[in-house]
Amino acid sequence: MAAAVSTNAAAAPATDGEVRLTFSQAPSIMNPYLSGGTKDLVASSMALEPLIRFNPQGKMIPWLVTEIPTLDNGGISEDLKTVTFKLKPGVKWSDGTDFTADDVVFTANYCMDPSGGCAQLSHFEGVEKVEAVDPLTVRVTFDAPKPYPYSVFSTYESPILQAKQFADCLGAAAPTCTDQNFYPVGTGPFVVTDFRPNDTIKLEANPNFRNPDKPHFESVMLKGGGDAASSARSVLQTGEFDYAWNTQLAPDVLANMLKGGKGETVVAFGSLVERLQMNQTDASPSLPADERSTTKHKNPVTGDPAVRKALSMAIDRNILAEIGYGKAGKASCDWVPAPAAYVTPDNDWCLTQDIDGAKAVLDEAGWVDSDGDGIREKDGQKLSILFQTSTNGVRQDFQSIIKQWWSEIGVETELRNVDGSVFFGGDPNSPDTFQKFYADVEMYANNFPGIDPAQYVAQYTCDKIPRPATGWQGENVNRYCNPEYDKLVKELGQTAGVEARGKLVRQLNEMLTHDAMVLLPIVYRGTQSAKSNTLEGVEINGWDSELWNIADWSRSAN
Repeated sequence: MAAAVSTNAAAAPATDGEVRLTFSQAPSIMNPYLSGGTKDLVASSMALEPLIRFNPQGKMIPWLVTEIPTLDNGGISEDLKTVTFKLKPGVKWSDGTDFTADDVVFTANYCMDPSGGCAQLSHFEGVEKVEAVDPLTVRVTFDAPKPYPYSVFSTYESPILQAKQFADCLGAAAPTCTDQNFYPVGTGPFVVTDFRPNDTIKLEANPNFRNPDKPHFESVMLKGGGDAASSARSVLQTGEFDYAWNTQLAPDVLANMLKGGKGETVVAFGSLVERLQMNQTDASPSLPADERSTTKHKNPVTGDPAVRKALSMAIDRNILAEIGYGKAGKASCDWVPAPAAYVTPDNDWCLTQDIDGAKAVLDEAGWVDSDGDGIREKDGQKLSILFQTSTNGVRQDFQSIIKQWWSEIGVETELRNVDGSVFFGGDPNSPDTFQKFYADVEMYANNFPGIDPAQYVAQYTCDKIPRPATGWQGENVNRYCNPEYDKLVKELGQTAGVEARGKLVRQLNEMLTHDAMVLLPIVYRGTQSAKSNTLEGVEINGWDSELWNIADWSRSAN
């Protein structure tokens, strides 16, 4: 397949050759609006850019705009219903055409199209319309006062697409635009020249990048697949690669690799939480395709709140954190673990394992082992669970340990692991994606970009449920639907002040994790990757893409 844009490497200032990246979860697409997988979002951030980014300290920085809009500079209206972005003049797309307000307007319409399925729809929560005031000015109007208007067009989850390239890709046509989704024209430091889904991506320096002195590297080669151990080893021991993304490995395994002396691990704590999702819908293969894992049918096991409570009580989160992450993780009862203003103080109710208590909860709910086979049942339904996650050493260890704990309370557990490239790929035709959730329980981690979790908690409103009509896109993978939750999300969107917003976020967090228990936090994780000793300029970022500043990366002379 030919690239959507040709490049002229000689026109770029790059002199440091090729930088080699390895992702154990291979990217499947370069359009973050059609994938909820972090590996796709991170990869695409080398080419596609947002208006606003957050640096490793969590500070908001203007990226494709001249300044951050505020009340003081007139960028936010007095009634808090509009925010105006002033685009940087002179920015070019990688094909040499002008980056304008029309592209920003198009991106909003692309994601908000009701006939499509946008994986990042929560970024546009409350947006009424987006308008081009002039070629370098964009005005966003909200349907109610929006004290925190910075979720839209911010971070690697909400970059700008070129209107010209994606013009024929609106709504239901979005996933059919293969060339556009694999070879996006961008404003970033690199442009895709060869994309092989779930395998390899090659990029070259963007000759039309706005900074004439960057990027420093002439090209990027991203190799996907394998596992976290082989990725880390290729940087820390063999030196074959320069950067390994997401080295999710046990502490002792990493310590042994570091003895190779060719690299180091880099860690940043943001808001990344390993969690268990409890499917509220029936994923049985006996159901018709348009009814499986949809709200037409309640899950006969994890749809019971008593079962969810017992499953949580049986887990020892402290042990999992210690064996899985060491100093790079800690047991958590919070789905929103940071910043501090949004976290419930001393929230440790889930940290003490209680096997006997879990048994009592199931007894009271009528789940009993009537035939002595060690598995409880109720009304003819066995307490049997399909538990899936991505293929990863730490996650498979967690699965095995959790299965043992659940067996002690009378739960039968079948384990399944899926290659991360597929699990997080978002392919609407695949039965194995985390969005389709053809299981009872699934485990993974994600986080929210930036330092305000409004967009993150908005993921669990009723309209974000993945379903056939949305091409199985949507963040509300466990199909939780609570009008009271939706009401609080709307209130959060209209509430000013960190203290008041923090109170609402804590309520929303507790509704999911403590009251309904449809989402069970396990470990608050640091984002951990591995870099070569020869690679300079890396600033790992817990609040945005890990590759947010890849234009600054360079090769040391030594």
